Amino acid sequence: MRIIAGEYRGRILKSPNDNRTRPTSDRLRETLFNIINPKISAVTRFLDLCAGTGAVGIEALSRGAAFVTFVDKSRRSCGLIEQNLDLLSVPEDETEIVCAAAENFTNRKHPAPWDIVFFDPPYQAEYSMVLRDFGDSESELLSDEGILIVEHHAKNALNDAYGKILRRRLVKQGETCLSFYEKA
Repeated sequence: MRIIAGEYRGRILKSPNDNRTRPTSDRLRETLFNIINPKISAVTRFLDLCAGTGAVGIEALSRGAAFVTFVDKSRRSCGLIEQNLDLLSVPEDETEIVCAAAENFTNRKHPAPWDIVFFDPPYQAEYSMVLRDFGDSESELLSDEGILIVEHHAKNALNDAYGKILRRRLVKQGETCLSFYEKA
């Protein structure tokens, strides 16, 4: 797995030796960032939810995001993310690693909203609890102009709306989909 563009372009990331983590492919990451790159700036706060290796969040940093929060429930994955950040010498003040289940992380208050959220849970997982947290009328997880991207299997049909967030775009690549949600 490699970083596609930006400051860390071409650098190879460490990957797990097992099949428990399903990393986002280079091709799908390239498609994703071709779409969201105009939204990334030196003030962008990015959330990589169910981060796995951290490749998507690291790609966001490489392309100029100011700060990335990596969340994964696996201590092993959190350790791997830390190794990848160290490998690239990413400054500590640009990242945060949280070892927690996605639904536990989104169900609590945070000091500031995120501008871009990438949510990539295991395909067999239940997505709705986390999506409802983002769509809750009291939620401050997503900034007003923010975007939530959900990677899911094509057979896992997601709703067009969860509370105050609406799907604005659906991109299919093989059996994988990216659903793009924004505030209504």
